Amino acid sequence: MNSCKSTLTLLLGLAALPLLAPAENWPQWRGPNFNGSSSETGLPVKFSKTENVAWAAPMTGPSAASPVVWEDSVFVSSTDKSAKSIHAVCLDRKTGKVRWQHKINDGYSRDDRSNYASPSPVTDGKLVVFFYGNGDLVTFDFAGKELWRRSIPKDYGDFAYQWTFSASPTLFQGKLYVQVLQRDEAVHGKGKSGAESYLLALEPATGKELWRHVRPTDAKAESREAFSTPLPYKHGDRWEMLILGGDMVSGHDPETGKEFWRWGTWNPTRIGHWRLVPSPVAGAGVVLACAPKKEPIIAVKLGGNGTLPDSAIAWKSEKPSPLTSDVPTPLFYQGDFFILSDVNKALSRVEPATGKIKWTLTTPGNKKYEASPAGADGKIYLLNFGGEVVVVDAADGKVLNNTLLGEPGDNDTRSAIAISQGQLFIRTNAKLYCIGKP
Repeated sequence: MNSCKSTLTLLLGLAALPLLAPAENWPQWRGPNFNGSSSETGLPVKFSKTENVAWAAPMTGPSAASPVVWEDSVFVSSTDKSAKSIHAVCLDRKTGKVRWQHKINDGYSRDDRSNYASPSPVTDGKLVVFFYGNGDLVTFDFAGKELWRRSIPKDYGDFAYQWTFSASPTLFQGKLYVQVLQRDEAVHGKGKSGAESYLLALEPATGKELWRHVRPTDAKAESREAFSTPLPYKHGDRWEMLILGGDMVSGHDPETGKEFWRWGTWNPTRIGHWRLVPSPVAGAGVVLACAPKKEPIIAVKLGGNGTLPDSAIAWKSEKPSPLTSDVPTPLFYQGDFFILSDVNKALSRVEPATGKIKWTLTTPGNKKYEASPAGADGKIYLLNFGGEVVVVDAADGKVLNNTLLGEPGDNDTRSAIAISQGQLFIRTNAKLYCIGKP
Protein backbone atom coordinates (compact mmCIF):
# COMPACT_ATOMS: atom_id res chain seq x y z
CA MET A 1 0.00 0.00 0.00
CA ASN A 2 2.81 2.40 0.94
CA SER A 3 4.52 1.57 -2.37
CA CYS A 4 1.36 2.49 -4.31
CA LYS A 5 1.06 5.79 -2.44
CA SER A 6 4.72 6.61 -3.16
CA THR A 7 4.27 5.84 -6.85
CA LEU A 8 1.13 7.98 -7.03
CA THR A 9 2.87 10.85 -5.24
CA LEU A 10 5.80 10.63 -7.67
CA LEU A 11 3.51 10.62 -10.71
CA LEU A 12 1.54 13.59 -9.44
CA GLY A 13 4.77 15.46 -8.78
CA LEU A 14 6.04 14.76 -12.28
CA ALA A 15 2.74 15.89 -13.77
CA ALA A 16 3.10 19.21 -11.98
CA LEU A 17 6.49 19.93 -13.55
CA PRO A 18 6.51 22.29 -16.56
CA LEU A 19 6.98 20.61 -19.90
CA LEU A 20 10.39 21.31 -21.36
CA ALA A 21 10.70 22.22 -25.02
CA PRO A 22 12.80 19.70 -26.93
CA ALA A 23 16.35 20.80 -27.60
CA GLU A 24 16.92 21.87 -31.20
CA ASN A 25 19.84 21.51 -33.54
CA TRP A 26 21.05 24.43 -35.64
CA PRO A 27 21.88 22.65 -38.92
CA GLN A 28 22.50 25.59 -41.24
CA TRP A 29 23.20 29.29 -41.05
CA ARG A 30 19.54 30.38 -40.66
CA GLY A 31 18.73 27.64 -38.18
CA PRO A 32 16.18 24.81 -38.04
CA ASN A 33 13.35 26.89 -39.54
CA PHE A 34 15.39 28.54 -42.32
CA ASN A 35 14.45 31.98 -40.96
CA GLY A 36 16.88 32.68 -38.10
CA SER A 37 14.55 31.51 -35.30
CA SER A 38 14.58 28.69 -32.78
CA SER A 39 12.06 27.35 -30.26
CA GLU A 40 14.79 27.07 -27.62
CA THR A 41 14.00 28.46 -24.16
CA GLY A 42 16.00 29.14 -21.03
CA LEU A 43 18.77 30.88 -22.93
CA PRO A 44 21.30 33.09 -21.15
CA VAL A 45 20.74 36.83 -21.08
CA LYS A 46 23.67 38.02 -18.99
CA PHE A 47 27.09 36.86 -20.13
CA SER A 48 30.57 38.16 -20.89
CA LYS A 49 34.02 36.76 -21.62
CA THR A 50 34.06 35.30 -18.11
CA GLU A 51 30.40 34.99 -17.09
CA ASN A 52 28.14 32.15 -18.27
CA VAL A 53 30.82 30.75 -20.60
CA ALA A 54 30.78 26.98 -21.06
CA TRP A 55 33.97 27.16 -23.15
CA ALA A 56 35.84 29.37 -25.59
CA ALA A 57 37.78 27.68 -28.39
CA PRO A 58 40.56 29.56 -30.22
CA MET A 59 40.15 30.01 -33.97
CA THR A 60 43.16 30.05 -36.34
CA GLY A 61 41.73 32.84 -38.46
CA PRO A 62 38.63 34.97 -39.09
CA SER A 63 35.55 33.76 -40.95
CA ALA A 64 32.07 35.10 -41.64
CA ALA A 65 30.67 31.54 -41.63
CA SER A 66 28.23 30.72 -38.85
CA PRO A 67 28.82 27.62 -36.74
CA VAL A 68 26.30 24.81 -37.17
CA VAL A 69 25.37 22.39 -34.40
CA TRP A 70 24.01 18.85 -34.42
CA GLU A 71 23.67 17.23 -30.99
CA ASP A 72 27.24 17.12 -29.62
CA SER A 73 29.03 18.18 -32.80
CA VAL A 74 29.84 21.80 -33.72
CA PHE A 75 31.06 22.40 -37.27
CA VAL A 76 33.05 25.49 -38.21
CA SER A 77 34.40 26.68 -41.53
CA SER A 78 37.63 28.51 -40.85
CA THR A 79 40.86 29.96 -42.15
CA ASP A 80 44.48 29.83 -41.08
CA LYS A 81 45.43 33.44 -41.54
CA SER A 82 49.17 32.89 -41.11
CA ALA A 83 49.33 29.88 -43.47
CA LYS A 84 46.83 31.44 -45.92
CA SER A 85 44.68 28.30 -46.10
CA ILE A 86 41.07 27.21 -45.53
CA HIS A 87 39.90 24.53 -43.11
CA ALA A 88 36.96 22.39 -41.98
CA VAL A 89 36.70 21.90 -38.21
CA CYS A 90 34.56 19.79 -35.89
CA LEU A 91 34.42 20.62 -32.16
CA ASP A 92 32.93 18.72 -29.23
CA ARG A 93 29.88 20.69 -28.08
CA LYS A 94 30.40 19.72 -24.44
CA THR A 95 34.06 20.69 -24.15
CA GLY A 96 34.98 22.83 -27.17
CA LYS A 97 37.90 20.52 -27.97
CA VAL A 98 38.74 19.82 -31.60
CA ARG A 99 37.52 16.40 -32.70
CA TRP A 100 38.95 16.71 -36.18
CA GLN A 101 40.26 19.34 -38.53
CA HIS A 102 41.12 19.16 -42.22
CA LYS A 103 42.96 21.56 -44.45
CA ILE A 104 40.81 21.96 -47.55
CA ASN A 105 43.12 23.96 -49.78
CA ASP A 106 45.74 26.66 -49.97
CA GLY A 107 44.49 30.17 -50.64
CA TYR A 108 42.87 32.70 -48.35
CA SER A 109 41.06 35.44 -50.27
CA ARG A 110 40.78 37.31 -53.56
CA ASP A 111 39.98 40.74 -52.10
CA ASP A 112 40.48 42.66 -48.86
CA ARG A 113 36.82 42.64 -47.78
CA SER A 114 36.37 38.95 -47.00
CA ASN A 115 38.01 35.52 -47.24
CA TYR A 116 37.13 32.14 -48.71
CA ALA A 117 35.62 30.84 -45.44
CA SER A 118 32.49 32.99 -45.63
CA PRO A 119 29.87 30.37 -46.64
CA SER A 120 28.49 28.43 -43.67
CA PRO A 121 28.55 24.62 -43.48
CA VAL A 122 25.33 22.60 -43.46
CA THR A 123 24.44 19.21 -41.94
CA ASP A 124 21.57 16.72 -41.93
CA GLY A 125 22.82 14.74 -38.91
CA LYS A 126 24.55 12.14 -41.10
CA LEU A 127 27.06 14.20 -43.05
CA VAL A 128 28.33 17.76 -43.11
CA VAL A 129 29.01 19.87 -46.20
CA PHE A 130 31.59 22.65 -46.33
CA PHE A 131 31.63 25.19 -49.16
CA TYR A 132 34.21 27.90 -49.78
CA GLY A 133 34.54 31.10 -51.76
CA ASN A 134 37.07 29.52 -54.12
CA GLY A 135 34.38 26.97 -55.10
CA ASP A 136 35.64 23.94 -53.14
CA LEU A 137 32.68 21.81 -52.01
CA VAL A 138 33.68 19.03 -49.57
CA THR A 139 31.59 16.55 -47.57
CA PHE A 140 32.58 14.58 -44.46
CA ASP A 141 30.88 12.06 -42.20
CA PHE A 142 30.68 12.89 -38.50
CA ALA A 143 33.88 10.96 -37.80
CA GLY A 144 35.76 13.29 -40.14
CA LYS A 145 36.14 10.90 -43.07
CA GLU A 146 36.00 12.70 -46.41
CA LEU A 147 33.15 11.33 -48.53
CA TRP A 148 33.58 13.38 -51.69
CA ARG A 149 34.69 16.76 -53.00
CA ARG A 150 34.07 18.85 -56.06
CA SER A 151 35.27 22.16 -57.45
CA ILE A 152 32.21 24.02 -58.70
CA PRO A 153 34.28 26.44 -60.88
CA LYS A 154 36.21 23.52 -62.40
CA ASP A 155 33.02 21.60 -63.19
CA TYR A 156 30.77 24.50 -64.22
CA GLY A 157 33.06 27.43 -65.03
CA ASP A 158 34.88 30.13 -63.06
CA PHE A 159 32.76 32.35 -60.84
CA ALA A 160 32.14 35.74 -62.47
CA TYR A 161 32.01 37.98 -59.37
CA GLN A 162 33.37 41.41 -58.54
CA TRP A 163 34.00 40.25 -54.96
CA THR A 164 34.49 36.84 -53.31
CA PHE A 165 31.70 34.30 -53.77
CA SER A 166 30.00 33.52 -50.44
CA ALA A 167 26.61 31.81 -50.88
CA SER A 168 26.03 29.01 -48.35
CA PRO A 169 24.76 25.58 -49.44
CA THR A 170 21.33 24.26 -48.39
CA LEU A 171 20.29 20.72 -47.47
CA PHE A 172 16.58 20.00 -47.85
CA GLN A 173 14.52 16.84 -48.36
CA GLY A 174 17.44 14.73 -49.50
CA LYS A 175 19.03 17.25 -51.86
CA LEU A 176 22.03 19.55 -51.60
CA TYR A 177 21.46 22.94 -53.25
CA VAL A 178 24.20 25.26 -54.49
CA GLN A 179 23.26 28.67 -55.89
CA VAL A 180 25.46 30.65 -58.30
CA LEU A 181 24.03 34.02 -59.37
CA GLN A 182 26.77 35.71 -61.36
CA ARG A 183 27.38 38.21 -64.13
CA ASP A 184 27.44 37.11 -67.79
CA GLU A 185 30.87 38.52 -68.58
CA ALA A 186 34.40 38.17 -67.27
CA VAL A 187 35.45 40.33 -64.32
CA HIS A 188 38.98 40.60 -62.90
CA GLY A 189 40.03 37.78 -65.18
CA LYS A 190 37.35 35.41 -63.86
CA GLY A 191 34.28 34.08 -65.63
CA LYS A 192 33.44 34.39 -69.31
CA SER A 193 31.04 35.99 -71.73
CA GLY A 194 27.67 34.26 -71.62
CA ALA A 195 28.13 32.75 -68.15
CA GLU A 196 24.80 31.57 -66.70
CA SER A 197 23.26 31.96 -63.27
CA TYR A 198 21.90 28.69 -61.90
CA LEU A 199 20.59 26.58 -59.05
CA LEU A 200 22.37 23.24 -58.76
CA ALA A 201 20.96 20.17 -56.98
CA LEU A 202 23.35 17.40 -55.93
CA GLU A 203 23.02 14.02 -54.23
CA PRO A 204 24.37 14.64 -50.71
CA ALA A 205 25.98 11.21 -50.26
CA THR A 206 27.92 11.25 -53.53
CA GLY A 207 27.98 14.78 -54.97
CA LYS A 208 26.37 13.50 -58.17
CA GLU A 209 24.44 16.14 -60.12
CA LEU A 210 20.67 15.66 -59.99
CA TRP A 211 19.80 18.73 -62.07
CA ARG A 212 20.96 22.23 -62.92
CA HIS A 213 18.35 24.93 -63.44
CA VAL A 214 19.41 28.05 -65.32
CA ARG A 215 17.85 31.22 -63.88
CA PRO A 216 17.76 34.01 -66.50
CA THR A 217 17.64 37.70 -65.60
CA ASP A 218 17.62 41.08 -67.32
CA ALA A 219 19.92 42.57 -64.67
CA LYS A 220 23.14 44.18 -65.83
CA ALA A 221 26.79 43.78 -64.82
CA GLU A 222 27.30 43.55 -61.02
CA SER A 223 23.55 43.69 -60.41
CA ARG A 224 23.44 40.09 -61.67
CA GLU A 225 25.64 39.04 -58.75
CA ALA A 226 24.14 37.77 -55.49
CA PHE A 227 25.70 36.39 -52.33
CA SER A 228 22.37 35.10 -51.02
CA THR A 229 21.46 31.53 -50.08
CA PRO A 230 18.46 29.60 -51.47
CA LEU A 231 16.00 28.85 -48.65
CA PRO A 232 12.88 26.64 -48.60
CA TYR A 233 9.45 27.74 -47.39
CA LYS A 234 6.06 26.02 -47.39
CA HIS A 235 3.10 28.16 -48.40
CA GLY A 236 -0.22 26.33 -48.34
CA ASP A 237 0.53 22.82 -49.52
CA ARG A 238 3.46 23.81 -51.77
CA TRP A 239 7.12 23.87 -50.83
CA GLU A 240 9.16 26.50 -52.66
CA MET A 241 12.87 27.12 -52.88
CA LEU A 242 13.17 30.90 -52.67
CA ILE A 243 15.94 32.69 -54.58
CA LEU A 244 16.84 36.37 -54.30
CA GLY A 245 19.18 38.21 -56.66
CA GLY A 246 19.56 39.50 -60.20
CA ASP A 247 17.04 42.32 -59.53
CA MET A 248 14.28 39.85 -58.59
CA VAL A 249 12.92 37.23 -56.22
CA SER A 250 11.63 33.87 -57.45
CA GLY A 251 10.10 30.64 -56.14
CA HIS A 252 11.16 27.22 -57.48
CA ASP A 253 10.10 23.60 -57.23
CA PRO A 254 12.62 21.95 -54.85
CA GLU A 255 12.22 18.67 -56.73
CA THR A 256 13.13 19.94 -60.20
CA GLY A 257 14.26 23.56 -59.94
CA LYS A 258 11.38 24.61 -62.20
CA GLU A 259 10.38 28.21 -61.62
CA PHE A 260 6.89 28.67 -60.16
CA TRP A 261 6.96 32.47 -60.18
CA ARG A 262 9.12 35.56 -60.17
CA TRP A 263 8.75 39.22 -59.27
CA GLY A 264 11.03 42.14 -60.12
CA THR A 265 12.26 44.72 -60.24
CA TRP A 266 13.38 47.19 -57.60
CA ASN A 267 15.87 48.32 -60.25
CA PRO A 268 13.74 49.42 -63.25
CA THR A 269 16.51 51.53 -64.79
CA ARG A 270 18.93 48.58 -64.57
CA ILE A 271 21.62 50.24 -62.50
CA GLY A 272 24.65 47.99 -62.94
CA HIS A 273 26.25 48.04 -59.47
CA TRP A 274 23.45 46.72 -57.23
CA ARG A 275 24.88 43.38 -56.10
CA LEU A 276 22.59 41.58 -53.65
CA VAL A 277 23.70 40.18 -50.27
CA PRO A 278 20.65 39.34 -48.05
CA SER A 279 18.85 36.03 -48.52
CA PRO A 280 15.07 35.76 -48.80
CA VAL A 281 13.03 35.29 -45.64
CA ALA A 282 9.38 34.29 -45.63
CA GLY A 283 6.57 34.24 -43.10
CA ALA A 284 2.84 34.80 -42.80
CA GLY A 285 2.28 34.49 -46.55
CA VAL A 286 4.91 36.95 -47.79
CA VAL A 287 8.59 36.88 -48.68
CA LEU A 288 10.88 39.84 -48.09
CA ALA A 289 13.20 41.08 -50.82
CA CYS A 290 15.82 43.51 -49.53
CA ALA A 291 16.96 45.83 -52.31
CA PRO A 292 20.66 46.76 -51.94
CA LYS A 293 22.43 49.85 -50.65
CA LYS A 294 19.77 52.07 -48.95
CA GLU A 295 16.87 51.02 -51.16
CA PRO A 296 13.50 49.75 -49.85
CA ILE A 297 12.39 46.36 -48.63
CA ILE A 298 9.56 44.79 -50.64
CA ALA A 299 7.12 42.18 -49.28
CA VAL A 300 5.82 39.95 -52.07
CA LYS A 301 2.72 37.79 -51.63
CA LEU A 302 3.35 34.07 -51.95
CA GLY A 303 1.21 31.59 -53.86
CA GLY A 304 1.45 33.14 -57.32
CA ASN A 305 2.47 31.67 -60.66
CA GLY A 306 4.36 33.07 -63.62
CA THR A 307 5.68 36.63 -63.78
CA LEU A 308 3.88 38.52 -61.03
CA PRO A 309 2.51 42.04 -61.47
CA ASP A 310 3.13 44.78 -58.93
CA SER A 311 -0.26 43.96 -57.40
CA ALA A 312 1.57 41.02 -55.80
CA ILE A 313 3.41 43.50 -53.56
CA ALA A 314 1.93 43.41 -50.06
CA TRP A 315 3.90 46.48 -48.99
CA LYS A 316 7.07 48.41 -49.70
CA SER A 317 9.06 50.47 -47.22
CA GLU A 318 9.20 54.19 -47.88
CA LYS A 319 12.24 56.45 -47.96
CA PRO A 320 13.43 57.60 -45.53
CA SER A 321 12.74 54.60 -43.30
CA PRO A 322 14.69 52.36 -40.92
CA LEU A 323 13.42 49.45 -43.05
CA THR A 324 16.33 48.81 -45.39
CA SER A 325 19.14 46.27 -45.31
CA ASP A 326 22.23 46.09 -47.48
CA VAL A 327 23.79 42.98 -45.88
CA PRO A 328 21.89 41.30 -42.97
CA THR A 329 19.10 38.86 -43.77
CA PRO A 330 15.95 39.68 -41.75
CA LEU A 331 14.59 37.35 -39.07
CA PHE A 332 11.06 35.91 -38.91
CA TYR A 333 10.12 35.20 -35.28
CA GLN A 334 6.97 35.26 -33.14
CA GLY A 335 4.86 36.00 -36.20
CA ASP A 336 6.76 39.16 -37.19
CA PHE A 337 9.80 40.21 -39.17
CA PHE A 338 12.79 41.69 -37.39
CA ILE A 339 14.73 43.83 -39.85
CA LEU A 340 18.29 44.81 -38.99
CA SER A 341 19.51 47.78 -41.00
CA ASP A 342 23.27 47.97 -41.25
CA VAL A 343 23.08 51.24 -43.19
CA ASN A 344 20.52 52.98 -40.95
CA LYS A 345 21.81 51.50 -37.66
CA ALA A 346 18.41 50.22 -36.56
CA LEU A 347 16.55 47.05 -35.58
CA SER A 348 12.78 47.10 -36.20
CA ARG A 349 9.90 44.73 -35.47
CA VAL A 350 7.49 44.72 -38.40
CA GLU A 351 4.03 43.33 -39.17
CA PRO A 352 4.24 40.94 -42.15
CA ALA A 353 0.88 41.88 -43.69
CA THR A 354 1.27 45.67 -43.63
CA GLY A 355 4.89 46.62 -42.99
CA LYS A 356 3.78 48.56 -39.89
CA ILE A 357 6.67 49.13 -37.49
CA LYS A 358 5.90 48.02 -33.92
CA TRP A 359 9.17 49.34 -32.50
CA THR A 360 12.61 50.49 -33.66
CA LEU A 361 15.87 50.36 -31.71
CA THR A 362 18.99 52.30 -32.62
CA THR A 363 21.73 49.67 -32.52
CA PRO A 364 24.25 50.31 -29.72
CA GLY A 365 27.87 51.28 -30.28
CA ASN A 366 29.65 52.76 -33.26
CA LYS A 367 30.44 49.55 -35.12
CA LYS A 368 28.49 48.23 -38.10
CA TYR A 369 26.09 45.28 -37.79
CA GLU A 370 26.24 42.91 -40.78
CA ALA A 371 25.66 39.54 -39.06
CA SER A 372 22.05 38.42 -39.52
CA PRO A 373 19.94 38.48 -36.32
CA ALA A 374 18.82 35.33 -34.50
CA GLY A 375 15.68 34.95 -32.37
CA ALA A 376 14.70 32.59 -29.53
CA ASP A 377 13.33 32.60 -25.98
CA GLY A 378 11.69 35.99 -26.52
CA LYS A 379 15.01 37.60 -27.37
CA ILE A 380 16.87 38.86 -30.43
CA TYR A 381 20.63 38.30 -30.60
CA LEU A 382 22.89 40.66 -32.57
CA LEU A 383 26.64 40.80 -33.23
CA ASN A 384 28.56 43.75 -34.68
CA PHE A 385 31.90 44.18 -36.46
CA GLY A 386 33.83 44.61 -33.20
CA GLY A 387 32.47 41.43 -31.62
CA GLU A 388 29.95 43.28 -29.45
CA VAL A 389 26.92 41.11 -28.63
CA VAL A 390 23.56 42.75 -27.97
CA VAL A 391 20.54 40.94 -26.49
CA VAL A 392 17.20 42.63 -27.19
CA ASP A 393 13.74 41.95 -25.75
CA ALA A 394 11.61 40.93 -28.74
CA ALA A 395 8.45 42.34 -27.14
CA ASP A 396 9.51 45.98 -26.73
CA GLY A 397 12.99 46.40 -28.22
CA LYS A 398 14.73 47.09 -24.92
CA VAL A 399 18.41 46.14 -24.63
CA LEU A 400 18.82 43.38 -22.01
CA ASN A 401 22.58 42.91 -22.32
CA ASN A 402 25.44 44.48 -24.20
CA THR A 403 28.84 42.79 -23.91
CA LEU A 404 32.10 42.73 -25.82
CA LEU A 405 33.43 39.31 -26.82
CA GLY A 406 35.77 40.56 -29.54
CA GLU A 407 39.41 41.45 -29.03
CA PRO A 408 40.92 44.96 -29.21
CA GLY A 409 41.22 46.05 -32.84
CA ASP A 410 38.72 43.48 -34.11
CA ASN A 411 36.72 44.45 -37.16
CA ASP A 412 34.56 42.82 -39.87
CA THR A 413 33.07 40.25 -37.46
CA ARG A 414 30.10 38.94 -39.44
CA SER A 415 29.21 35.42 -38.25
CA ALA A 416 25.55 35.03 -37.27
CA ILE A 417 24.89 33.58 -33.81
CA ALA A 418 23.77 29.93 -33.65
CA ILE A 419 21.35 28.69 -30.96
CA SER A 420 21.14 25.07 -29.86
CA GLN A 421 20.38 23.01 -26.75
CA GLY A 422 20.18 25.93 -24.38
CA GLN A 423 23.41 27.51 -25.56
CA LEU A 424 24.58 30.33 -27.84
CA PHE A 425 27.46 29.78 -30.25
CA ILE A 426 29.14 33.09 -31.02
CA ARG A 427 32.01 33.32 -33.49
CA THR A 428 34.39 36.25 -33.17
CA ASN A 429 37.53 36.72 -35.22
CA ALA A 430 39.67 34.96 -32.62
CA LYS A 431 37.37 32.57 -30.73
CA LEU A 432 34.21 30.50 -30.81
CA TYR A 433 32.29 31.04 -27.57
CA CYS A 434 29.78 28.57 -26.20
CA ILE A 435 27.55 30.64 -23.90
CA GLY A 436 25.29 28.93 -21.37
CA LYS A 437 25.41 26.12 -18.86
CA PRO A 438 27.87 23.29 -19.61
